[in-house]
Formats: sequence, structure tokens, C-alpha cells
Amino acid sequence: MNTEMPSARRPRTLALRLVEVLGERIRDGRLAPGDKLPTEAAVMAEFGVSRTVVREAISKLQAAGMVETRHGIGTFVVGAGDASAFRIEPQQLATLRDVIAVLELRIGIESEAAGLAAQRRTSANLAVMRSALDAFAAAVEEGRDAVAADFQFHTEIARATQNEHFAGLLATLGAQIIPRARLEASAALEPAQQSYLRRVNAEHESIYDAIAAQDAEAARAAMRTHLANSRERRRRAFASAA
Repeated sequence: MNTEMPSARRPRTLALRLVEVLGERIRDGRLAPGDKLPTEAAVMAEFGVSRTVVREAISKLQAAGMVETRHGIGTFVVGAGDASAFRIEPQQLATLRDVIAVLELRIGIESEAAGLAAQRRTSANLAVMRSALDAFAAAVEEGRDAVAADFQFHTEIARATQNEHFAGLLATLGAQIIPRARLEASAALEPAQQSYLRRVNAEHESIYDAIAAQDAEAARAAMRTHLANSRERRRRAFASAA
């Protein structure tokens, strides 16, 4: 399967995206400890990137303690990464209190990311954000949750900062940081859930509009409002369950 990435991205951004994809395969077990990574040529062909991008991505995975290169043999999976590296494990999102705590973290990080994205975004970043918003809306109207599109939208904002550490942090946290990914999974959305998710995407649209207009302060405010609304909804749920 070819998972070619947009050629408009800069090499460092392409490398970071490749780290995200390979890292996810390691974390979810598709690439298990001891497995040999595909050859550079195979990775280049699958993702449509240069050898330089592949080598930079492998270097980042090595620094994260996820792979090791044995000269003359290949690169092998070591594990999910250095235990000392920052991460939030699934078991740390088991309760509403846990989810609220992560939302507080996200408010601090993603509000600033939105402001930087407004100042630095490219047309390619905006195109990916637009695609994510459209995918979100389509999923909701079809009665499906939109966790993947939700996470893609937030991730692209992090990438639009042109600061790899913002995107790297979101990649490390993964889609589990979207509260619905753990708390509200269901086979089909109820009408009340669809209504709520339409409001969520309206908040996304406000963030997008501010970033597109390159209004940094409005982007920060829109992101803060969006995440604070999610936090308050969880706080009310926590209070009612207490």
C-alpha cells in the first residue's frame, strides 16, 4: 500500500510525519520488538519521500529508543520508546478526572500552537485542515464518530507552527487525547451526540477561520474556548457522577 505524503511539505516536516507513522506502527504492535524495519528503498517507495527524509526519521526513532541500527544488517524495533520520555499511557486516561487533566494540558499547549499556526501556516497546511473539517462533518452526518478527523485537524495545527516539537508532542500523545476516543465510543451516534459534534466542528471552523486570516490572537482565543468547552462538559459529567 502506498501511503505517499504531500510533496509540498519541507523535508523536516516529512521526516516528522514519517516518525509519526512508523512510531504508531511500533506502538500498536504492527512492528513488534525484534522486527526488522523495511529497507530504506521500501520506505521511500511506500511514502514517496527521499532517502534523506527516511534517514532523518530513523535517526529520530533511534533517539526515542524505539529502534536500533545494526550496521550491515538493518534497523530493528527495540520497543515503544524510552521509558523516561514523556507520554500519556491509555491507563492514565481511564477516568473523567484524567481526561480533564489532559484537557488542561492541551489548553496550555494548543492555544499557543494555534497562535503560531496563524502566523506561520502555509496553503498546504490550510488544505489539510480543510480536508479534516470536511471529513469530520461527513462522519457526523453519517452517524459516525469523527475521532480520526478531529485528531488530524489538531495535529495539522501543530504542524502549521513549523515547530517540530509541537507536532512531535501531539504525535506522542496520539488520538487517545480526544476525549471521545475513550469515553464515548459507540456503534452509531445518537441525535444528541450528533448535535454536540456539530457544535464541536463549528468551534473548529472558528479556529480555522482565525488561522486562515493569520489572526494570532483570535486563533489562540478560539482554541482556548474550544478546549475549555470540552473541559467544562467533562467537569459537569464528573460532578453529576460523583
